[in-house]
Amino acid sequence: MSGKEPPNSGNPFTDTIGIVKMLRSPGGCPWDMKQTIESAVGDLLDEADEVREALEMGDMKNLREELGDLFWSIAFTANIARERNLFDMDDILKEVNNKMIRRHPHVFGDAVANSPDDAMRYFQEAKEREKNEIHKG
Repeated sequence: MSGKEPPNSGNPFTDTIGIVKMLRSPGGCPWDMKQTIESAVGDLLDEADEVREALEMGDMKNLREELGDLFWSIAFTANIARERNLFDMDDILKEVNNKMIRRHPHVFGDAVANSPDDAMRYFQEAKEREKNEIHKG
């Protein structure tokens, strides 16, 4: 075999991002290099549907595989966005982390949730505030 060596940092997340970059770089995969954010949407939806199917079947081995495929699709799409100087995986993760912290004031703030219903109420209230702020701005 006379190909490129895939990333092997010992960190699966870092390696995944590295593999995506290699596939999209000159000398990488012609099909992968041709893809756009728009063409990746179908793959994201297909993979999400396969995750749902694995859950419905109770097939945890397949669920693990399908979650990996969905993550791959997200990493792949995020890399295309990075190439276009739109955003990157760090931006995505920072945004979702901040969102989850805001939506869980009973964990990361002073609110008290005595039940799953209380927790869901806090989550939905925060989500509604965010939605209203987006529409105001």
